[in-house]
Amino acid sequence: MTRSGRAARAFVRSLAAFFALTAAAAFAQDSPQIPNLGAGKPQLEPKAIELLEAMSARLAGAKTMTFTAIVSYEAPSVFGPALVYSTKSDVTMQRPDKLRVVTSADGPATEFYYDGKTMTAYAPAENLVATGPAPATIDATLEKIFTDAAIYYPFADVVVADPYKDFADGMQVAFYIGRSHVVGGTTTDMVAFANGSVFAQIWIGADDRLPRKLRAVYMNDPSMLRHDMELSDWKLDAKVAAGAFATPKAAKAMRIAFARPDQMPAGMPPPPKAAPDNVSKSTTP
Repeated sequence: MTRSGRAARAFVRSLAAFFALTAAAAFAQDSPQIPNLGAGKPQLEPKAIELLEAMSARLAGAKTMTFTAIVSYEAPSVFGPALVYSTKSDVTMQRPDKLRVVTSADGPATEFYYDGKTMTAYAPAENLVATGPAPATIDATLEKIFTDAAIYYPFADVVVADPYKDFADGMQVAFYIGRSHVVGGTTTDMVAFANGSVFAQIWIGADDRLPRKLRAVYMNDPSMLRHDMELSDWKLDAKVAAGAFATPKAAKAMRIAFARPDQMPAGMPPPPKAAPDNVSKSTTP
């Protein structure tokens, strides 16, 4: 096998392991609903809804935004208790049709670029790149990369055109918890909300109405594994460089096609059930 062929196989294996871990939460949303939650009329506390709407309006009103998302998610170890894996994404967005996500992780690093016409996924360590035509909006592009390549970003609800619509979809419970003075280096209002699949808690800046932290538990998960996301370094409506949504490094990389880990070409190994070799072994969530 050629060196480039081995690199392609290694990249697909590592990418499959990464997506098997990070996309598990997204797939879980399609699971059956938990009994008793929202069995009757939705219980939506007005103060909680007001805060979620104010946060969503602040995000939706920004023409550009940059922020850092640190996501930690649990996966059970072979001994039972959960291990924690993390990703760090530096995100740049310009409405309605530009997005950049540069991610380091406890697994393969990735970069994603969308310039309104083309979407590009780049693996810097393997020097591999996938490119393709993209839809005309961020929302449609996020949906396409999830459908075509199982690429999922936990902060997607923050950058879509209507964040509240995503947060409120199927909402059955929402209530105000209180204030925190220890999260995000500022004062935040804590809100809990849930639909039939996920129970979430969010910390919203009391002054700027920006999300600072979010925790989610998928209720069909018997282990109740936790998924935490911290959001920081917010900059709204700042000027973004014209070349921010493409990378010259992709021109010299070996090209591969966008593909889901569960639909790899014939001859490729199936997605592994464990984490990449450079992190401790565990079963997937």
